[in-house]
Amino acid sequence: MYGALLRDRGEGRVSEVTLYDLDAGRLSAVARVLAEQAAGEADPPEVSTTTDLDEALRGADFVFSAIRVGGLEGRAADERVALAEGVLGQETVGAGGIAYGLRTLPVADMIARRVAAVAPDAWFINFTNPAGLVTEAMSRRLGDRVIGICDSPVGLGRRVAHALGAQKPQEAWLDYAGLNHLGWLRGLRIDGRDELPRLLRDDGLLESFEEGRLFGAEWIRSVGAVPNEYLHYYYFNRETVRAYREARQTRGAFLRDQQARFYERMRDEAAPALKTWDGTRAEREATYMAENREAAGAGERDEASLTESGGYEKVALALMRAIARDERTTLILNVRNGTTLPNLDADAVVEVPCLVDGNGAHPVAVSPLEGHQAALVGAVKAVERQSLEAAASGSRSAAVAAFALHPLVDSVAVARRLVDAYREVHPGMGYLA
Repeated sequence: MYGALLRDRGEGRVSEVTLYDLDAGRLSAVARVLAEQAAGEADPPEVSTTTDLDEALRGADFVFSAIRVGGLEGRAADERVALAEGVLGQETVGAGGIAYGLRTLPVADMIARRVAAVAPDAWFINFTNPAGLVTEAMSRRLGDRVIGICDSPVGLGRRVAHALGAQKPQEAWLDYAGLNHLGWLRGLRIDGRDELPRLLRDDGLLESFEEGRLFGAEWIRSVGAVPNEYLHYYYFNRETVRAYREARQTRGAFLRDQQARFYERMRDEAAPALKTWDGTRAEREATYMAENREAAGAGERDEASLTESGGYEKVALALMRAIARDERTTLILNVRNGTTLPNLDADAVVEVPCLVDGNGAHPVAVSPLEGHQAALVGAVKAVERQSLEAAASGSRSAAVAAFALHPLVDSVAVARRLVDAYREVHPGMGYLA
């Protein structure tokens, strides 16, 4: 994100950045990375650090939030507990996503209350997963001033536009809708013409990009839309769970160990901070969704999928520019539904194209969800609502319902065991009674 701010030379650019963390050692390490990024740059944004949340918020125009309650050890535990029951433990999908959400929601609510009290005019940009669930929880305190972002939809759109030969893929109109990590590209307009039907007819085009190889041309044609990559966990759940169980190490455990190595290395004051971070980040990106690609026989990530991602920082910077400078743009964001998707209520946070200007993000009309898409989105939104109820009330029974109602958890008995096992390993879920 700081790299994106360094490249922004426009009027009204960000002049000050405050980093906040509970861990002073992490703050020091990341501040060193940023200092090396800024070396040689003219007039870089000033960086300060603090372990005091109110100090960080005071005077802020924008708040970017990416927290992980329980750390990466918590993510590894999410995976381990779920896989022991034979269900998915991924951090945003299925049992793992619910566990992550249940221990994050009370903290997210506390942060929202502090923002409302200390920086009521700030725009809150949520990176924290599960992004849709956390954004909806915070919207109950902050209204439309909280906006969730994800780079998956724009990355998908650009890869499809490239496959179709678009000269300016960033200008293609994407008919995309769903929830975070649960959406479909149903149309892609280039110069006013929907080119998705041409894509669906051509196996070569369909299998020329990441999602096409992941799902296969036949299934994408059956669905009639290009699914977000995270739908692989739903459409090929058994194969993915098997790949996760057979892997030498789960994704969370890999990242836990990798991040520990980075921060240990950074204890050496002579370590090259930016080079060390860049190497860590490159390894993380190259191994992203490795188990899914293995289950699908899709091979390694190609260079285009690494370089043509939408990029969280690009989406965030475009959003911030549009609001701060009242420069209208269209972005796919997580916002309150209003009347955009008629099968969901107005307060449900959805992931859809939005017109962004100085007044915030406004969802635009898209074609309605139908058939299995509407059914799956409705089922997962019901799970999110049960999770919100559990977090607000501290009810174990509501938490059990959240797990049991998820399409990827196949038994109420399993849901009960999951809640009890997660309560044992996560202090952050001890409030459930």
